[in-house]
Amino acid sequence: MLEQRSFRDILGRFTTGVVLITARTPHGPVGMAVNSFTSVSLDPPLIAVCAAQTSTTWPAVRAAGGFAVTILGGQHEEVCRAFSTHGADRFAGGEWMFTRSGHPVLRDGLGWLDCAISTIQPAGDHELVVAEALEGALTGREGPLIFHAGRFGTLTGVPGRERECV
Repeated sequence: MLEQRSFRDILGRFTTGVVLITARTPHGPVGMAVNSFTSVSLDPPLIAVCAAQTSTTWPAVRAAGGFAVTILGGQHEEVCRAFSTHGADRFAGGEWMFTRSGHPVLRDGLGWLDCAISTIQPAGDHELVVAEALEGALTGREGPLIFHAGRFGTLTGVPGRERECV
């Protein structure tokens, strides 16, 4: 069996984007940084995220029944770090706006989606969450915040501005 540290090191070589998952709850807004985010389907519009069972934030997001996704740009490293730190005042930095569902999104994010949870599947020490995107918008053109080999980074010469990938 593959050792956990080796598995983690190998997967760390796969570069991912970083998003915030945020939700309105009866006790105020909650949120967490996630790099396990992907598109699932165009029809219907579905996304997936993975949430650790040890997360203290995920139960509140799950109970809300939906959440917003903010795609982070290179300028959001400190915001991302705050959302990754237990006990931090996560909503102190950045300018926030709210989806029609009331979920907070960063005004200067690269884009956002407002999602309703469709299914939750146990997946090892995580839960695999599939959600339907109800609405969304592009809100920025900066390069994305990326995560690779345990470090944050950015892209220069953002691809896709000159041509579109199909």
